Amino acid sequence: MYDVCVAYLLSQSSDVECVLLGEKRRGLGSGKVVAPGGKLEPGESPRDAVVREVREETGIDLADVALEQVAVIEYRFPTKTEWNQRSFVFRARGIDAQPSDTTELAARWCPTDDVPYGRMWSDAQSWVPAVLSGKTGIHRAITFGPDLSTVSVNTVVREEDSGNVE
Repeated sequence: MYDVCVAYLLSQSSDVECVLLGEKRRGLGSGKVVAPGGKLEPGESPRDAVVREVREETGIDLADVALEQVAVIEYRFPTKTEWNQRSFVFRARGIDAQPSDTTELAARWCPTDDVPYGRMWSDAQSWVPAVLSGKTGIHRAITFGPDLSTVSVNTVVREEDSGNVE
């Protein structure tokens, strides 16, 4: 199992709250709508990795932004174990920046009440709304079926309104 990170960046435009999402252009999940993120490098902390990945995938610099780790999601793919991963999920509010297109991600601001869950990994609808609404302390164990796309088991290890994430 390898470690990855993902950032749900939130921005307020007029009276509309938006989240930064994009179409993944290559690699695992190509063609799906995702938040920016990626693999941790050896010796890299999840926070440092998410700052690096967001910069690489969107051009947005989060070095001085208040990032909050809000979840840990463990993904298991029994028919393709090399895909097994643990995802450290971060959230940041008040982002005032425009993303740049990259070879990894075509990122755009999306209203939080219009997130395209049907184009995301099938587990997203079960926990991303909690992240977007402000919850923390989310810990899930998600197993995908033989098709590598459909969730077969979604276990809530822990979910609370506030607190640290294990």
